[in-house]
Amino acid sequence: MAADALVWVSLLAFGVAWGVTWVCCQPGSWLHFLDHPNERSLHVTPIPRTGGVGVMAGVLATGIAAALACGLGSAVLAALGGALALAALGLVDDRRSLPARVRFAAQAVAAGGFLAVLAPSTGTAVTVLFLVGLVWMANLYNFMDGSDGLAGGMALIGFACLGLAANLAGHAGLALVCAGIAAAAAGFLCFNFHPARIFMGDVGSVPLGFLAGALGLVGQRAGAWPLWFPLLVFSPFVADATVTLLRRALAGEKVWQAHRNHFYQRVVRMGVGHRRTALAAYGLMAAAGGSAVAGLSQGFSLQCGMITMWIFLYVILGRWIDRAWRRHAAAHGQTPC
Repeated sequence: MAADALVWVSLLAFGVAWGVTWVCCQPGSWLHFLDHPNERSLHVTPIPRTGGVGVMAGVLATGIAAALACGLGSAVLAALGGALALAALGLVDDRRSLPARVRFAAQAVAAGGFLAVLAPSTGTAVTVLFLVGLVWMANLYNFMDGSDGLAGGMALIGFACLGLAANLAGHAGLALVCAGIAAAAAGFLCFNFHPARIFMGDVGSVPLGFLAGALGLVGQRAGAWPLWFPLLVFSPFVADATVTLLRRALAGEKVWQAHRNHFYQRVVRMGVGHRRTALAAYGLMAAAGGSAVAGLSQGFSLQCGMITMWIFLYVILGRWIDRAWRRHAAAHGQTPC
C-alpha cells in the first residue's frame, strides 16, 4: 500500500474526529449531552458523553477516503455500515436511555447482516457463535468505557495493530480502514485523556467494539491473520470484561446494569487514578498487540506458547488486583464486592 495514502487517510480521520469532538465539547452544541455522576461513576462532575460522535465521524471519513483510494470489499463496507447504524442508535440511547432489549436486538441485527455478507454459506452453529461473539464485543467495549482515556487508547493501539498486520499481508483497503479508525481514536483522545473533557458514550463504544470483532473476522476470512490474532490484540478488554461478566452472572447480579467492579475500575478506586491506570493499560495493550503482530510470523507451537503465556499473565494480574482490592476494602471498612 502506498505510504502517502496511509498518511492522508489517517490525517483526514484524525482531523475530522478532532474537529467534531471539539464541537461536542462546546456547551452550546446540540450534541452536548451531559453524563451526570452517580454511585457507580468514577467521575464527580457532569461531563458530556458524545465524544463517540467525533470518532464515528472520523470512521465515516475513513470509509469514504479508503473506498476512493483503493476500493473496499463488501464485507468491510458491511462492517462499516453496521457500525454506523449502531452509532446512530447509540446516540439516541445516550440521549434517552433505550431499553436493553432494544439495544441487544439492534446489535444482533447488525451482526447478522454483516455475517450474511461476510460468509453466507457458513454453517448455522458457526454463524451463531460469530453472532454472539460480535454482540459480546460490542458490549464489552461499552462496559470497558468507564475511565478517562481507556477505551480511546484501546481503539488507537488495537486498530493500529490490525492495520499493521493487514498492510503486511497485502490487504490495502482493510489496512487503510483500520489505520483510519486508530487515527480517529487519537483525535478523540486529545479531549478524553485525563482530565477528560468528554466521554465516548454508547455512540462510540458500541460501534468500536463491533468493528473490532467484525474487522477481525474480515481479516481472518481474507487470510490476513488467524482467529486468535484479533482476540489477543484486544485481550486486555476481552479478559477484564469477560471475567467480570461471568463473576456477576454467577453471583446472580443483573449483568446489563452499570457497576464499578471491573478490574480497571478497582485499580482507579484504589488510588492509582485515571491517568496512571490509563498509562499502565496502554503498556499492557501495546505489549499484547505487539506480541500478536510478532507472533504472526512464528510457527504454530510458538504461537500456542505465546497465547498460553498471556493467559497466565492475565490470571496473575487478576489475582493480584483482587488481593489488593480486598486489602483496600478492609482498610476502608468497605465490602469487597
